[in-house]
Amino acid sequence: MPAYTSIKWYRNAEERNRIIERILLLREVLDQQIPTKTATDTLLLATWNIREFSDNRRNESLHYMAEIISRFDLVAIQEVASNMNGLKKLVSLLGHNWDYVVTDSTTGKAGGGERMAFVYDKCKVFFRNMAGEIVLPDSKLINEKLQFARTPFTVAFQASWFRFILTTVHIYYGTKGDEDPRRVAEIETIAKFLNDRTKKEDLSYILLGDFNIANTNQATMKALEKNGFYIPEAIREHPSDLGNTKHYDQIAFRLKLDKDMTVFSESDQRAGTFNFADYVYTLDDLDIYREYFDKKHTEGKTEKQISNYYKKWRTFEMSDHLPLWIELRVDFSNQYLESIAANPPVRRSSTS
Repeated sequence: MPAYTSIKWYRNAEERNRIIERILLLREVLDQQIPTKTATDTLLLATWNIREFSDNRRNESLHYMAEIISRFDLVAIQEVASNMNGLKKLVSLLGHNWDYVVTDSTTGKAGGGERMAFVYDKCKVFFRNMAGEIVLPDSKLINEKLQFARTPFTVAFQASWFRFILTTVHIYYGTKGDEDPRRVAEIETIAKFLNDRTKKEDLSYILLGDFNIANTNQATMKALEKNGFYIPEAIREHPSDLGNTKHYDQIAFRLKLDKDMTVFSESDQRAGTFNFADYVYTLDDLDIYREYFDKKHTEGKTEKQISNYYKKWRTFEMSDHLPLWIELRVDFSNQYLESIAANPPVRRSSTS
């Protein structure tokens, strides 16, 4: 549960009451749309590209973001800026049981100084002391000459019985349309790189983040799937941009588990996006937030121009992406006990 104590100290009663009202609304709809967190049975995993996330959010926005993230157990965040004060404030609002691990900022024009992070609930998720950024060897460079525009971040976690390697990406967008060649090449390269690792290691990999995939039928998606990664239909069917038309974000699996250990079932588990814009910073809220705009965006402007500016402004308070999430089954106690019963170990006799 997020920390709410600071809300009572807001001097502006109107703002304080609005925050309380919107948090209560979020709590109600999140209860309806997101499965309840469990102690050991399930893992609620999410990915969220938070637009240019620096120390640039109003405290009101951070409260809403914390309320949403708190409903999950582990969240990959892309577009964290080199200035991490916003991330630190967000984790503080999540409460003492939350922690984070983050990359260094990516240098170069394509990288934009961006970091990637994982925030996780320590009551559910265990960091298994391995974290690193994927740097390609010379023999596997993208188009034989390039590293990733933004270095993928890979971390070992465990939730209940499930041990896995989680890799988050923010794939190059480019300027050449929905199937930019470098974008396709980056997706294919990271998927093949991790798939090759699974052939050598007895480990399960989850690849998630912002792939900049516009349509699930395009070459970008095929580059991910043809290299051994499985994307549940419940993920494929949910666009993750604010306009609900693009499938930019994905969660893909390359698992190595016993055949009776099912992490996700299309028939009885859930996945999807959460459209926060239906409840906070809605299109009807323009007049509420007009006072926070720089005057250069309001003076001498038409109402249509101001409205268009608000539509963009609110994406820098929340995001232009929706959080994409999936519920995973992680308690394999029954399967383990049943396997012992079916195949009891043979105790070797000792000789003197």
